[in-house]
Amino acid sequence: MKKTWWKEGIVYQIYPRSYKDNTGNGVGDILGIIEKLDYIKSLGVDIIWLCPVYESPNDDNGYDISDYRNISDEFGGNDAFDSLLEEMHKRDLKLVMDLVLNHSSDEHKWFKESRKSKDNPYRDYYFWQEAKNGKEPNNWKSFFSGSVWQKDDITDEYFLHLFTKKQPDLNWENPKVREEIHNIVEFWCKKGVDGFRMDVISLISKQTDFPDSHVPDNYGETIKTYYANGPKIHQYLNELNQKVLSKYDIMTVGEGPGIDLETGLDYVHEDRNELNMIFHFGHMFIDNGVGGKYDPIEVSLPTFKKVFNDWDAKIYPKGWGSIFLGNHDFSRMVSRFGNTEEYHNKSAKLLALLLFTMRGTVYVYQGDEIGMTNVAYPDISYYNDVETLNSYKEALAKGRDMDAFLKLVHRQSRDNARTPMQWNSSKNSGFSDAVPWLEVNSNYTQINVENQEKDKDSILHFYRKMSRFRKTNKVMVYGDYECLNEDDTNLYFYNRYNDAETYIILLNFSNKKQTLDFAKYDLTNTDLALSNYSENFDAFLQPWEAQIRKYKS
Repeated sequence: MKKTWWKEGIVYQIYPRSYKDNTGNGVGDILGIIEKLDYIKSLGVDIIWLCPVYESPNDDNGYDISDYRNISDEFGGNDAFDSLLEEMHKRDLKLVMDLVLNHSSDEHKWFKESRKSKDNPYRDYYFWQEAKNGKEPNNWKSFFSGSVWQKDDITDEYFLHLFTKKQPDLNWENPKVREEIHNIVEFWCKKGVDGFRMDVISLISKQTDFPDSHVPDNYGETIKTYYANGPKIHQYLNELNQKVLSKYDIMTVGEGPGIDLETGLDYVHEDRNELNMIFHFGHMFIDNGVGGKYDPIEVSLPTFKKVFNDWDAKIYPKGWGSIFLGNHDFSRMVSRFGNTEEYHNKSAKLLALLLFTMRGTVYVYQGDEIGMTNVAYPDISYYNDVETLNSYKEALAKGRDMDAFLKLVHRQSRDNARTPMQWNSSKNSGFSDAVPWLEVNSNYTQINVENQEKDKDSILHFYRKMSRFRKTNKVMVYGDYECLNEDDTNLYFYNRYNDAETYIILLNFSNKKQTLDFAKYDLTNTDLALSNYSENFDAFLQPWEAQIRKYKS
């Protein structure tokens, strides 16, 4: 297998407005990130993925870009960005920019021109359709509730927006649009950035006849069948690679809503020259019912394991994977997959050990290294996320039990991952001297970086230990993977191995002690390499215990 820096690298994702405010306006900024670069470096990471910091009206917190070549003054402007890039490179940290190429802001100059008239030169930069039987052109629903179509009174036509109405979808069918995008990517490559995370890249090719969804109430199926993996998706990505990406030593990772085992490898196959990696959401949508995230279903550990098993078998050896359990669009990983009550410390460490012992590039989301948890604001007025607020309005209009729905918001809102970073136990957790843009989680006096720096048994120190272990044991990067107990409902065991060595990873995803079958797995022939417990017992795994054992040669 070809070895590269982006396969071996560990990525740390930063949501800038929630990381560190250095200007005193309650919003995180680039100078705040620069202040914390030594801390970030201490985690053992190599790459920072920076969520959007471009000029934007912030209808979706920067994922609605109004100027692709300029950094928002809210984050510090272009000079601050140049300083960040310089300071990162001094520390041998690489910078991956978040690029939103499926849609722009409706305040981008292209869209302002596009809506002026049907014969405007920019009209075909976006998708415009006439009404159908006096209504929207089709029955597609937005990711953020409501129709994907918005009527514009200036020309009496509808424009397409798969997300908010302030995020009109770009028309990649138009070669001028693709040329504009190529030039934007080239601009940042020449600036010296080290790669791109490409937002919802699986959606850029549309079915331009815009057929009705045959299952409009089945959220996941509609995305997969009608929004994602369009007829020209691979043509567009290959063209982008050929004309720009291949000229630079950069990494690319695409966000892939709607991709599955049948389509995923096509994006990252080494012979296709498209992307290096893709984020699939097999495990992240695992608890979504037919109606989406606010229609949750129960999930079993075998189902969770099957996602990892199936994707590993599909991707390798011709592609490369992305390993993550949380980001800015999902609940906190320890709240979702661990136990934040009795076993917060142990379950957070177990999930870290899982991340760092899987095949693929590891992604750590800010705050997960200290086990930050979901927030439970007392009412909807505390929330900021457009998806959450729209879903709440929709539930209210449908007459749902809103107390019960608020509990779903506590569990599923994207704001769970966006509460300010918890640095210390001072006011506003050391994030800002001003009132933060989003209220700090009330548990910040217990869960924060300063406390965990002092505690050698902390989650923070365990993340550092795991990053060192992965870097010194490349079998965790490039070695093969084999699940050993697919059907077990409490335990997740797997081997990571190559021709020279074999490790077995033992994870107890339960609140109870679990008996270890030493004979079945030949564990008497192993040495304990690492664990999240200080004391280990041969006969059983303790609640939420995680072990790495190495087979003796």
